[in-house]
Amino acid sequence: MTEVSCHPEVPEARQHSGSLCNFTGHPEAIAEGSQKVDEMLKQVQNDKYVSGAHSKHLFTYSPITLFTSKKAAFTLAEVLITLALIGIVAAMTIPTLIQNYQERSWNTASLVFQRKLGDALTIMNSQGTLAGYSSTDDFVAELARHMKISKICQNDDLTSCFPDKVIWGDEEVDMTKVKTVKNFGRDDWENTNLIGAMFADGTAGLIAYNKDCKQDPYSNRVITISKETGIGTDCLAVLYDTTGFKTPNTNLKDLRGLNVLSLAGNSCAFEINGTCFTAPFTPAPLTMAECEKLKDNLGIKRCDIDDDYWAGAVKACGGVSKMPTMAQVADIANYVYNTSGIGAKQDVSNLTLDYAKVAELGFTASSGSSFYVWSGEEVSYYNAYIRGFYPTNTYWNHYYRGDSGWQAVCLGD
Repeated sequence: MTEVSCHPEVPEARQHSGSLCNFTGHPEAIAEGSQKVDEMLKQVQNDKYVSGAHSKHLFTYSPITLFTSKKAAFTLAEVLITLALIGIVAAMTIPTLIQNYQERSWNTASLVFQRKLGDALTIMNSQGTLAGYSSTDDFVAELARHMKISKICQNDDLTSCFPDKVIWGDEEVDMTKVKTVKNFGRDDWENTNLIGAMFADGTAGLIAYNKDCKQDPYSNRVITISKETGIGTDCLAVLYDTTGFKTPNTNLKDLRGLNVLSLAGNSCAFEINGTCFTAPFTPAPLTMAECEKLKDNLGIKRCDIDDDYWAGAVKACGGVSKMPTMAQVADIANYVYNTSGIGAKQDVSNLTLDYAKVAELGFTASSGSSFYVWSGEEVSYYNAYIRGFYPTNTYWNHYYRGDSGWQAVCLGD
């Protein structure tokens, strides 16, 4: 006879768990009964939910089962290994995420500043106030009427508006020695003094104005105004830092230049495949008379048109030999399209133009737009070779030297 006695204080519903009852009686009977109880428990565990819209849990672990189960918790070693793996993954991914975020932030800030500056200059152009100033100081005073500037710094106190040290290329530049537009590599301009400006959005800038800038009396436009931004780049050179005095103060990061070919003698703005390039710019044109006068020194073969923008690029670079070849322009294309299959004189489709890299190198092109870059290869008095950069394709061709808006880079030292 088998007797089963359970603790009276345990509710009846709990007495079927098999964990709090004491069995006494014949050993074989006890074994048989125990086996049946185990089978019943397993069946209840397997069928602990009743199918249907209102299913109800039918099985509850006893307190002893919960605290004695080997699967109820992780060991300390398992927890430490998991934390270590999480730490390793975080250490590998977080720096990359931060770097990508910073690069996007710098590029976005640069594009926003260029758009604001372009809008202000377009208004000045429409009002006929973009040209005709005798100094950079006078120009900045007018610019402040159309763009929010919180502080203007004179030439003898530029570092009150701009960091005293920056990185351009791979060299540190002492900005206390940067005073004139010649420090921007603009030897083709008269030796114009710089003026500092702190803009309301926190951008720090150094500005040079070309007093020889001309306004077209027929169209009431500056004759070299950029098609992309509305900026008359023959009139203005701007070095700007979108984070102000905060680090890294480094070119192609928070530091960018408009019409700045070099900085205090360092002409290498970026490097691709071992070739040093200056910052991109939109050239001012040469008249036929100016081209004829300079062509022998610059290496130009023929000068037969007025407003020759290609010849203007050659002059700004210091000669044809300082202009990139089509192969070197193709190197730039391979970089901004994230590929390696673009040859010197080769058209390629089914590409994706990386606008972040375009902004990184300093070219002017808003998302979805195209741009063109002059080479130093002259075709005739009428044409020179260029490469066009489109959102999904790139091609080479020869273009009319009188076309405005095409951008240029020079070969750096």
